[in-house]
Amino acid sequence: MKLATLKDSTRDGRLVVVSRDLTRCSEVGHIARTLQAALDDWAHAGPRLARVAEGMETGSQPTIRFHEHEAASPLPRAYQWADGSAYVNHVELVRKARNAEMPASFWTDPLIYQGGSDSFLGPRDPIVMADTAYGIDMEGEIAVVVDDVPMGASIEEARAAIRLVMLVNDVSLRGLIPGELAKGFGFFQSKPSSAFSPVAVTPDELGEAWDGGRLHLPLLVSLNGKPFGRANAGIDMTFDFGQLIAHAARTRPLAAGSVIGSGTVSNKLDGGPGKPVSEGGAGYSCIAEIRTIETIETGAPKTLFMTFGDTVRIEMKDGAGHSIFGAIEQTVKQYQRD
Repeated sequence: MKLATLKDSTRDGRLVVVSRDLTRCSEVGHIARTLQAALDDWAHAGPRLARVAEGMETGSQPTIRFHEHEAASPLPRAYQWADGSAYVNHVELVRKARNAEMPASFWTDPLIYQGGSDSFLGPRDPIVMADTAYGIDMEGEIAVVVDDVPMGASIEEARAAIRLVMLVNDVSLRGLIPGELAKGFGFFQSKPSSAFSPVAVTPDELGEAWDGGRLHLPLLVSLNGKPFGRANAGIDMTFDFGQLIAHAARTRPLAAGSVIGSGTVSNKLDGGPGKPVSEGGAGYSCIAEIRTIETIETGAPKTLFMTFGDTVRIEMKDGAGHSIFGAIEQTVKQYQRD
């Protein structure tokens, strides 16, 4: 089943079920007006939404045209957005860039920060920033949406609580990160609003690509129309989603609708840093990684962070080449206060 939220005059939009080929959708306000409402009563709403999805594929359910540019993020805002760093290769590289040592515990104990969840961007909304000196970067990630998770949940219980899977562009401001982290209190200004894919899908839609905790498909990241990253999300993921969720729920319950991110998808190559797509490698899901590798190899980075007018596209396709979640496609624009 595939679910989306269409923009309307309300903050939370209206929930629709989307066809597998992403061309049609069906209004489901009689079941749940919003995705959060459906998640709050998933035991009852989930099966009803699934019947609508089945009816759409057989032709028995009325539909309207689905346009990705009319979609908000599936959850336009959420009670919680907790982003992990499951691809420890990415953490290691980025810390090297700022000459920060990486504790050995990062390979055995998941790293998670609590991000802002009150204003997610739509998948085709611009990235609006006042100054390119902030170091504007994209971060291609996978995220899951959970049902209620009790405090102290086991990894198996955590995996069983996953209801939906999405893609993420976790926008980062690299120029602000070092100063914030130096204060010892975590990210805030350096982590503006994130954007999620037009569609969220139930794990069963992913077939064999989903193993219960990891999604084994390449994440396609393009910058200004050119391939930038093709890293496989199922490779080099040190902690799976069950481990991330259980870690987040160690000292608190997680409410239905909480979003857990994987962190930037990152692959190694022969035990070392990856290569650009142009050189036959899997590339990168963020600019910071290639800048780090350039620094290691030549002594200085040459790839620039994003500037006004740059466009990033993040997508994932199935084995037949069909888009699974729709595409995040965002252009950087200069902020001008009304």
